[in-house]
Amino acid sequence: MGKISSTAEEALAGKLRNGMTIMSGGFGLCGIPTTLIEAIRLSGVNDLTVISNNAGVDGYGLGILLESRQVRKMISSYVGENKLFAELYLTGKLELEFNPQGTLAERIRAGGAGIPAFYTKTGVGTLVAEEKEVRRFGDDEYVLETGLVADVAIVHAWKADPEGNLIYRKTARNFNPVMATAARYTVAEVEEIVPLGAIDPDHIHTPGIFVKKIVLSENHEKRIEQRTVRTKLSEVA
Repeated sequence: MGKISSTAEEALAGKLRNGMTIMSGGFGLCGIPTTLIEAIRLSGVNDLTVISNNAGVDGYGLGILLESRQVRKMISSYVGENKLFAELYLTGKLELEFNPQGTLAERIRAGGAGIPAFYTKTGVGTLVAEEKEVRRFGDDEYVLETGLVADVAIVHAWKADPEGNLIYRKTARNFNPVMATAARYTVAEVEEIVPLGAIDPDHIHTPGIFVKKIVLSENHEKRIEQRTVRTKLSEVA
């Protein structure tokens, strides 16, 4: 059976259910799988645990799943750009497992590599380490963190071939590659599908063995989460 799906709904068919865990790639608004997120929203599945560096922004990205109340829990690192997220969390309507960003990345990488847990110095002596095992190695203490594995991973890539080999473009090569390896079923939305053999093997970021389905992205918008510009000298004068 081929890996190319005509729609995101087709790519996810039979794989979505209430109470499941989903990894969603991206960093801020860069490299997020908006087409697949929309398909999840339309599916109506709920009680989801979503693993993502952030929770999108209000009305965009994972923010639309928060608006539809389909997410029960977020496992994240940075959520400061989403007012609805803060509101839901502070009113007890959303669970949050907060991670230092590097720890989150390593937990996902470990899950994809079959490593059940690892020790790290990050978070020792803070709220992050509460109710976790802390062990001393040499002169320092380390906290035990568990690897993360999801039922489904949704990622955004620049190019794919029919076998699902992926290339990410620039900053979109963030959480996407590690998430693609850490789920039982990975779907990639891509901006371009090229013929088999068109991608130099040395340029492949995610081998196709990790990818079950690919679908063309319906949204190539490149949003900027925050834009800061300095005042022109002419305006100062």
